[in-house]
Amino acid sequence: MKDKIVVVILLIIMVLNFFDVLTDISLGAPTWHIIEEIIIVLISGVVAIFLIFDSRKLNSNIEHLKEKLAHSDDKLKGITDEMVAARSQYSQVIHEQFEQWSLTKSEQEVSMLLLKGLSFKEISAVRETKEKTVRQQASTIYAKAGLEGRHDLAAWFLEDFIATS
Repeated sequence: MKDKIVVVILLIIMVLNFFDVLTDISLGAPTWHIIEEIIIVLISGVVAIFLIFDSRKLNSNIEHLKEKLAHSDDKLKGITDEMVAARSQYSQVIHEQFEQWSLTKSEQEVSMLLLKGLSFKEISAVRETKEKTVRQQASTIYAKAGLEGRHDLAAWFLEDFIATS
């Protein structure tokens, strides 16, 4: 949203400066002044175009990520009944631990996405929140769980599955 606001502001600056250039030319303003304003118009336009393309690319990446998550969910539908039961039991154990840690519903969602290996940026895109919010939620999760970070969180739930020789 803020990218759109910046683009609109840049386009307004560009248009206003363009008309100012035309006015300055008709009034006989110094050449250096006209060149300076033309440069401002060009820079505003180039930056606005860059932001538009960058915003579209980010939106495309977010949609791609959502599709990948949906595809992963579809793949999970094809697993055996035994695996479905085991996955369900494990998910229940994870959620019970989240309850013991007194995680809120949104903190539980963030925790599950962290366990799935998503980055803060990816989680913020999937949850349609700010990355800063996800980082703050992750810090709160780690504090409530008494863990150091995302690796400790994953290890907490996975260490019993790793066979030792």
